[in-house]
Amino acid sequence: MKYKFALAVVGLAAIAAGQSGSKALLQNLETANWTHEKGDPDGSESVLLRSDAVSGALELLVRYPAGHVIPPHFHDSNERIVIVEGQLSLRQDGETKVLQAGGFAFLPSHGVQRLSCTSQTRCTFYIFWDGKPNSHPAQ
Repeated sequence: MKYKFALAVVGLAAIAAGQSGSKALLQNLETANWTHEKGDPDGSESVLLRSDAVSGALELLVRYPAGHVIPPHFHDSNERIVIVEGQLSLRQDGETKVLQAGGFAFLPSHGVQRLSCTSQTRCTFYIFWDGKPNSHPAQ
């Protein structure tokens, strides 16, 4: 029994060693370094919060202007979204849900999603992909 426990501890330590180091990260919206990437829609901005070189996981803050529609797409990894401000409409699996500030969505990999900022103000949200997100257009 002790042998199995020791193997489990060694295995967990090896997994932890393979992950990128963690460091405290504190970020406020008003002091974030918002950037606009070439090719992104006008009025859109993002902040890269954290990336993991081993898994490809990403954490971002993103902003889109009121009325912006994100074309149907899917990702190669699971996605989590937390709405910070505005109202985001999400259509997936034939059902549309509206998320208000504080709302949360878990979107499994390869599920087609259709997102739009349906509020009168911009939409700001936190996104986390648990692996390389690789976005693909969908119908």
